[in-house]
Amino acid sequence: MPENQFFVDSDKLSEEALERKHRLENDPSVRTDPMQYMEGMERISSDVMEQVLSQMHAYDYNYYTDADVRRALMHETCSIEDFKALLSPAAKPHLEEMAAKAKYETSRHFGNTVYLFTPLYIANYCENYCVYCGFNCYNDIARKKLSAEEIEHEMKVIADSGMEEILILTGESHSMSDLTYIGEACRMAAGYFRNVGLEIYPVNSEDYHYLHTCGADYITVFQETYDLGKYETLHLKGHKRVFPYRFEAQERAILGGMRGVAFSALLGLSDFRKDALASALHAYYLQRKYPQVEYSLSCPRLRPIVNNEKIAPLGVSESDLCQILCAYRIFLPYIGITVSSREQKKFRDGIVKIAATKVSAGVSTGIGDHESKYTGIKEEGAGDEQFEISDARSFGQMYGDMASQGLQPVLNDYIYV
Repeated sequence: MPENQFFVDSDKLSEEALERKHRLENDPSVRTDPMQYMEGMERISSDVMEQVLSQMHAYDYNYYTDADVRRALMHETCSIEDFKALLSPAAKPHLEEMAAKAKYETSRHFGNTVYLFTPLYIANYCENYCVYCGFNCYNDIARKKLSAEEIEHEMKVIADSGMEEILILTGESHSMSDLTYIGEACRMAAGYFRNVGLEIYPVNSEDYHYLHTCGADYITVFQETYDLGKYETLHLKGHKRVFPYRFEAQERAILGGMRGVAFSALLGLSDFRKDALASALHAYYLQRKYPQVEYSLSCPRLRPIVNNEKIAPLGVSESDLCQILCAYRIFLPYIGITVSSREQKKFRDGIVKIAATKVSAGVSTGIGDHESKYTGIKEEGAGDEQFEISDARSFGQMYGDMASQGLQPVLNDYIYV
């Protein structure tokens, strides 16, 4: 897919805004250094980024052979080299064997359980210019920030459905979704749900500590792509442009006391095999450094956004995605793997029997229209969504479908004492 299909102009942008936007897109000299920290960004002493990127840069997946894949599948413990072989094109003919091994590991460590959760987007204001994202600051969409009363209403609707885990999301705007606003949402969520996750802009370790005291249990941060060159061309403005600060977010969250952290690349932005390798190694090295923390991975693919229906993953098929998920499970048998509503129903129903352990349900990526997923009543004045979903099943439908397949739907796996 030509790269310029990511760049979409809104006919409602002013000439001044268009000029600034086009300068950022076309003139690298006006863009800031993506490795340069901005004022107020915490720096930590860590070698995890160096370890991950050095492995990724050295990875030549065409080097691996059929024999390498066979050896990897025979080993009881999957090494980094084995994992690289399982991600390679040479492993594609062995997908059935990989699935069988992944299913064995999943059953051994998780039984036949599948965890259910739902995301709640509370604001879609954003100060970043990420050219593939529906929330980006130059995209002409309906913006909305939920009030405290609206947040609590949405949470009550979700909790009344039976859901016990929620993931709170915002656009990346420090001014419109400040820490106090997010913290208050966490406090409200803690009154309705057993597990509270956050997917927000990266913050400093002391800020993660504050959010943890407000009720947040874990955080999710998408690195999007671990390819710095590609990252620089896709993230043109805002705090998100700073590559190392985003990379170190999970470690800062751990230092801030969060119980769990989640990782992901957005597959289809760059070379998906290298991004998949880097995502898993990011979790792997932190797990070795902080073994007391819970870790999880997901591997979402690009989806269309408002004002750009052409957005699509770059060469990542469902069989590629299945290969990645099976390789994840074999390499990291103890960690959770989430498959989002970006993927189609058939794929999600199949992969939870093999490698995935967690799925979203009753999903809305818009702001203030979550109730429509449960009641069928579309709320007026809702904010536009971040991306289009593929699997729109409600919580009840998802629960029933998982149970009918012989799986045990789990709503909460953690008890505070």
